[in-house]
Amino acid sequence: MGKYKFKKALFFTPMVLILISFIECSPKLYTTGKDFVASGNYDDAIAQFTKLIDEDPEYTEGYLARADAYEKSGNKKEAAQDYKRATVFETKDENIFYNAGRLYYELEKYEEAIPMLSTVLSLDKKNIKAYKLKMESYIALEKYDKALNESNELVKLQETAGNYSSRGYINNKLENYNQAETDYRKSLEKASNVLETYVALGNVLYKAKKYGQSLVVCNQALGIDSKCKEALWTRSKIYKEKIDYPSAINDLSKMIIFSPDDIGAFFARGIYYQEFNQHQSAINDFSKVISEDSKNVAAYFHRAKSNEEITQYEKAISDYKKYAELSDKSDEAKERLKIVTERLFELNRESTKPNLTFIEPADRNNNSINVIEDAIEVTLKGKIMDQSGIQYAKIDGVDVTFNEEGEDNEFTVTLDVKDKNTISIAIADVYNNVLASTYTLVRTEINPPEVSLLAPYASSSGEIYLSVDSRKLYVEGKVTDENKIKSIIINDMTASYSVDANNPEFFATIDIANKNKFVVKAEDIYGNVVEKEFKLNREALDISQENPMGKTWVIFIENSDYETFASLEGPVKDVSMMKAALANYKIHNVLHKQNMAKAEMERFFAIELRDLVRSNQVKYMQAQETRRVNFIKDIGYWVPTDATRDDEFTYFNISTLKAALQSYATFVTHTLVITDACESGPTFYQAMRSGIQDRDCGNWEATKFKSSQVFSSAGYELAVDNSQFTRTFANTLRNNPNACLPIENVVSKVTVAVAKGGMQKPQFGKIDGLQDEGGTFFFIAKDR
Repeated sequence: MGKYKFKKALFFTPMVLILISFIECSPKLYTTGKDFVASGNYDDAIAQFTKLIDEDPEYTEGYLARADAYEKSGNKKEAAQDYKRATVFETKDENIFYNAGRLYYELEKYEEAIPMLSTVLSLDKKNIKAYKLKMESYIALEKYDKALNESNELVKLQETAGNYSSRGYINNKLENYNQAETDYRKSLEKASNVLETYVALGNVLYKAKKYGQSLVVCNQALGIDSKCKEALWTRSKIYKEKIDYPSAINDLSKMIIFSPDDIGAFFARGIYYQEFNQHQSAINDFSKVISEDSKNVAAYFHRAKSNEEITQYEKAISDYKKYAELSDKSDEAKERLKIVTERLFELNRESTKPNLTFIEPADRNNNSINVIEDAIEVTLKGKIMDQSGIQYAKIDGVDVTFNEEGEDNEFTVTLDVKDKNTISIAIADVYNNVLASTYTLVRTEINPPEVSLLAPYASSSGEIYLSVDSRKLYVEGKVTDENKIKSIIINDMTASYSVDANNPEFFATIDIANKNKFVVKAEDIYGNVVEKEFKLNREALDISQENPMGKTWVIFIENSDYETFASLEGPVKDVSMMKAALANYKIHNVLHKQNMAKAEMERFFAIELRDLVRSNQVKYMQAQETRRVNFIKDIGYWVPTDATRDDEFTYFNISTLKAALQSYATFVTHTLVITDACESGPTFYQAMRSGIQDRDCGNWEATKFKSSQVFSSAGYELAVDNSQFTRTFANTLRNNPNACLPIENVVSKVTVAVAKGGMQKPQFGKIDGLQDEGGTFFFIAKDR
């Protein structure tokens, strides 16, 4: 026997040792986790409990401890799942089931909460908290019949005001209004000063059509809180049932005062106003609802009804259409829309015929229009005016289709007019008012006159640059047309012209004060009209105040890459140097032309630059050529890039430049030509002034009187890439400390510097053949 026991002890000893070894770890993890929970370190606590559960998946305390940590950390979902896992091992512990049900309820997982709470109640049939949560879960699921069962059990266990009130709520939902009334009254017996219970009882009595009792209860509620929205709402409905609309409206108005954003109150008051035949007030309330909720179909429908009642049929139609558009159940709206549309149609009945106006070609007197003499087909544009809609429109039997994007029934129709002298018109509106007429086709030209200005000059875009600030403007021009001109009007003022002349010239003096444009309108004897707009640009006035020289342009002609001459690198450097120096001065535009062939140079100076100067009202122009000029038989030439060395004809003759500059004289006050080129010869030198006079920046005559000047490096030296002439010119501009710098000062500086270098003295003077009144040019420095 002893041997048996000994063997038994030997047999179990290893197992006991193993068990002890296992348990040694678990309490440490559990205790550490609990310590972390106590210190608020829930993440570390959860980690400890998770390790514990991994070691022993059936360790209930591990699940419960981790659930507690999860809940305290805000993770109710994981907490609920841990409590549910624990119920597998502890099937009789109602607290575990309750905590699982409670958390599922809080997570709004009512279907999962109910089984947990049912288990609690199977273990403890008097667990009031479980009954409450189970009842609330059924209410949330709108399973009111099952909620009522739980509520009945709850009332049996505890007859409190809250439990009676909850059962009253459930009976109200089940439309058991009498039982709900009983429950709410018992609730008030237990707690007589609970506002919510009075409100609920008043609502139940209203639904049970016990209006007198409901009114008493609502007044009791308002005695507790005079601003109670719910009591005011119910009382307004009671007054409405009693046909006491003023009182009903008054209660809703109080609600709106206390809650100005309550759109439901505005809508309900709109209904009351509508039923009380105060339709404008109703419209105002429905409009408020729509302004806050543009898709509120009921508001559109009821606003339409009120508009209909006050004969605002067009507005009613608009709202009915919107209602039908937004609502799936739009049969009623469609029917009312049909009725209102028919009513509006009859109310709008009129007897005025449609009115037809041809726009292109334009109507003439006595129902006639112009068409080209040999036209076979004509396209007419016009519009049809009528107080109502157009039923049909035919022009010479062709149906007229109106332009979708046009106004006033605009149309375009194409007709066959071969061998025709008339076309028929037949137009009827929706009330069968008919326009029937015949138009005569006058075979003639239909081109509008052309208007051109002679003075003041206008650019191709119709822009006129004003250089004088005056209220009046003298306008002179010409009208060109195939026929005699019937009238010429400038800004509603009839211009003077010869009525019997072909292509007459016209003139007028117009008022342009506070105006930025004027319009010349010319009409020929066949009614063809043109209106031409001219814009007034006063930019030159502003520029003259800022810069006494006026609008100033600089033109660089840089030829360096030649076909038969050696290429030069210097011109590129020179232009860059001069641009940098001129950046400190008031220069309004710089034109830089490079590597120009002869034809390009001729076109540029004769046409392109002329038009630019004229349209932009340039007052000063500086043309600078760098760096190759030739001189043949006392005639100076600029060398284009395509020039041939021994072919004089391929050079650009200086006389051509002079001729071009003469065409600018009307517009340009100051012209300065600068040539940094060898072999310039006497072409410019022969026109030099005798001596250089000092110039004063304050001398207004020097800026206002015309000047035509040339400054040339002169000499017959070969072209070089390092120009002392240009370098000194640029340095003089760059280092000038004064507000203005006369060209004469620049000439003096450059002349001294060039002479010191042993080169031929530059030449400065007047350009022969161009007007010069003794003025000169000043470089005006920018504000520093």
